[in-house]
Amino acid sequence: MDRPWYEHYVPGTPREIELDDSPLWANLDQAIAEYPDNVALFFEGTEITYKELGDYVDRAANAFYRLGVRKGDAVALMLPNIPQFVIAYYGALKCGAIVTPVNPLSMPKELRVYLQDTGAKILVTMNFFLKVVNAIREETNLERVIVTAAWDMLSKIKRILAPKLVYRKQMKEVPPLGPNDMTWEQFLADAVPEPPEVTINPAEDLAVYQFTGGTTGIPKAAMLTHNNLKANCAQCSAWMDWMAEKGREIFVGALPLQHIFGQTVTMNLGIAWASKILLVVDPRDIKKLLKLIHTQKPTFFPIVATLAIAIYSHPEVKKYDLTSLKMAIAGAMALPAEVTRKWEAATNSIIIEGYGLSEASPVTHANPLDKELRKVGSIGLPMPSTDCRIVDLDDRTKILPPGEVGELSVKGPQVMKGYHNRPDETADVLTEDGWLLTGDIAKMDKDGWTYIVDRKKDLINASGYKVWPRDVEEVLFEHPKIREAAVVGVPHPTRGETVKAFIVLEPGETATFEEIRAFCKERMSPYKVPTEIEFVDELPKTAVGKVLRRELRAREEKEEQ
Repeated sequence: MDRPWYEHYVPGTPREIELDDSPLWANLDQAIAEYPDNVALFFEGTEITYKELGDYVDRAANAFYRLGVRKGDAVALMLPNIPQFVIAYYGALKCGAIVTPVNPLSMPKELRVYLQDTGAKILVTMNFFLKVVNAIREETNLERVIVTAAWDMLSKIKRILAPKLVYRKQMKEVPPLGPNDMTWEQFLADAVPEPPEVTINPAEDLAVYQFTGGTTGIPKAAMLTHNNLKANCAQCSAWMDWMAEKGREIFVGALPLQHIFGQTVTMNLGIAWASKILLVVDPRDIKKLLKLIHTQKPTFFPIVATLAIAIYSHPEVKKYDLTSLKMAIAGAMALPAEVTRKWEAATNSIIIEGYGLSEASPVTHANPLDKELRKVGSIGLPMPSTDCRIVDLDDRTKILPPGEVGELSVKGPQVMKGYHNRPDETADVLTEDGWLLTGDIAKMDKDGWTYIVDRKKDLINASGYKVWPRDVEEVLFEHPKIREAAVVGVPHPTRGETVKAFIVLEPGETATFEEIRAFCKERMSPYKVPTEIEFVDELPKTAVGKVLRRELRAREEKEEQ
C-alpha cells in the first residue's frame, strides 16, 4: 500500500511502532522504577509520587482480588478526575479485570445500559452519585459499590473540613451505604501492596470496555485490548516525544478520564512519560483552571476546541501567564482556524488538530507539532503503524482516489476487537481484514493529508445541494462577535431541509439575523447561507465538550410536531 504521508512526518518520527508482550500497566511500573520520587498526580494541592501511586495501585489490585474480582470480570468506574480514578483503573487492570469507565453525570437510564451490557459486579463511584446508582441497582449484576469522596485522598484536615463546610449541603442528599457497600478507606484498609499473579495476553485480553455513541445514539462498548491502548499510547508518544522530555513534562488533566481521549492522551501517555498530571475535576471553572496553569506551569494540554475558546475568551485571561505551555493537541471535534490563531496568541505555543474515535483507542491522525509542516483545517496525517483510505459512500469496497469525498476508513494496532455483545453493529463498521469504517466523511490529498468534511448523519440536503455543517461553522467562527456556533439541517416545506445556525455570542455582544446572514453571504455559496439563526446561551455538549448536533436536531423536530 502506498503511504505518501511518511514524507511529511517530522524528521525522526518512526513509521512503525513496536509492541512487546507486556500488559498496559507496564508503563506505570516502568515510570515507578525510573522516577519513583517524581510527582505523578497533583490534586487540590496534594501531590502523589510515582512510588506512592504504585503502592496505592498494588493495594487496590490486592483489595479487588479479595473482593472476588478475577480475570475477565468488569469493574465499572463512575468517577470524575480524582486520584481514585487512576488508582482504581490500574488496580483493576492488575487483577486482569476489564475497566468500564462511565460518565459520572450519567442518568439512571444510561447507567443501566452500561452495567447491564458489561455485567459489572463492582462499581467504584463518588458519594454524590450514589443516588443514581441506587435507582437502578436492582436491575443490574452489582454486588458491591465502593463509595469514595473527592476529599478522600487529601490531607487529614481537608478530609474533616470538606464534608462539614464546603459540601455540607450536598452531603445531606447522600444516601446511606448498602449492606455490601464500603467506603474507599475500608476498601484499602487491610490491603497490602501485593497484586495477584495474572497472565495477560495483550493482543487478545481486554483492558477496557469504552462506551461510545454519545453523539450518534445508542451506547455501544468498544472492546479495547491491552495492545490497543498500549499501541495508541506508543503512537502518540512517537508523534510528540521529540518535543517532550521524559520525567519533566506536566500535563493539564482537564479532559474527563472516563473519556477515551483523556484516558489515552492525558493519563496513559502522561504516565508513560513519567509526567506530573494536574487533575481537574471541573474544567468549566475557567478562573480556577487559569490559576492552576499560572502556578503549576504545565507544558502539555490535551484539549477540545470549546475549552480552548473558554480559556482565551475569559475576561481575566491576561492576568495569568500561560506561556509555560509548549503544545496542545485538540480532538473530539473540529478545531477552527480562528481558534488555532487565538489560542497560540494567548499561550505563545502550538496547538494541533488530531482525530480519533473510541473504536481506535482513540487517535488515528494528527498534525505534526511544527507550524511549518502542519496544515490548519486538516486532521493531519495517519499515525505510525496506521493505514488510511477513503472509500465510496455506497460501495465500501471501492477505494477513492486523492481529492474525492467518501468515508474515512482506518486500520492499525489501535483498532478495537469489536463491540461487546453487538455482532451486527461490529460487522457494520469492522471489515474482516481489520479496516474500521469511521462514519466520518473525509477527503485525502495526494500527500496523505486528511480533511474531515463532516459526519455522515450530519449532511444537510438543501434543495438537492449538499451542505456540510463544518463548512458553515468555519465561516461563522470568523465573525468577531461569535464565540461558538453549531449548524444543523432542519425540515423545510420547499427545500426539503434548510440550514439553521445556533450561535453563542461573546459576552456583552449583540447581533441580528440580518447581520449574520450578510456576513455569510460575502463568504459562502448562497445555498450554504443559514436561513434560520437562533441565538442561544450555550450549546449542548458531551462530557468531553463535543457539541451535540444530534440534540439540536431533535429539539427542532420536537418543535415541528
